[in-house]
Amino acid sequence: MTQAKVRSPRSTTAPADEAPDAAGSLRILKKYPNRRLYDTQTSGYITLADVRQMVLDNESFVVRDAKTGEDLTRSILLQIILEAETGGMPMFTTPVLAHIIRLYGHTMQGLLGSYLEKNIQAFTEMQSRFAEQSGLSTGKAYSPELWAQFMNVQAPMMQGLMSSYLDQSKNLFVQMQEQMHKQTENLFSATTGAKK
Repeated sequence: MTQAKVRSPRSTTAPADEAPDAAGSLRILKKYPNRRLYDTQTSGYITLADVRQMVLDNESFVVRDAKTGEDLTRSILLQIILEAETGGMPMFTTPVLAHIIRLYGHTMQGLLGSYLEKNIQAFTEMQSRFAEQSGLSTGKAYSPELWAQFMNVQAPMMQGLMSSYLDQSKNLFVQMQEQMHKQTENLFSATTGAKK
């Protein structure tokens, strides 16, 4: 799975001049109240499947509300994930989704988001390196079928590597929790000592 270059500015309104990226221009998609998506580059309506293909092709794009200019890119990407999750082979189990929901609004929410983002980046880089070393990468993104064939041959080694990586990641996370706990204890003991 390739990482999409999706622009998502912090402001909720469209900037006056959207700068093109190094590979070309930023593709602007407009979402109309009738839930249809309009591609300003091709001057035609497109579907979520078309947007998914743009992500797979690593195209830079932003989705904006046609009336307000509000950035809707995240909500469109979430719709694509929802369709994929309700389709044939979901990536997340029900317990994982429940855990994620419980973390919204929790003090650890920001930490989890950062943790997941870094792990997905690491996984993507590892996938790219494997593809390059095995000759699967041909300038364009390699097909899921080709990657599946490669994984069937390399499954035991890959499982061992992923297991080792996850163990290291878990250990680092536990160490971080312990450090945070110690810092909190020190903070409270210093505060309590100052009051006496």
